[in-house]
Amino acid sequence: MSNEKKQPQVTNQTLFTKENYIWMLAGIVVMAIGFVLMSGGKSPDPKVFNDNEVYSTRRITVAPILIIAGLLIEIFAIMKKPKTNE
Repeated sequence: MSNEKKQPQVTNQTLFTKENYIWMLAGIVVMAIGFVLMSGGKSPDPKVFNDNEVYSTRRITVAPILIIAGLLIEIFAIMKKPKTNE
């Protein structure tokens, strides 16, 4: 018997594939849309509080849902394993 150790075969695989990066980009875009929807506009009179504008459905419901969806897409993109052609 020989005392030679077998060297593990090194493959030139990257951590993420092109598909993972596309999913990551999609998650960033969805989050960016959520942040834009959440951002506010300038009030014509800063001394007047417009609660309909501040507490609108777009800012309170839609934007946070988009941000959470974007984060879930990012988690999916990181955890997605590349397809193997074996």
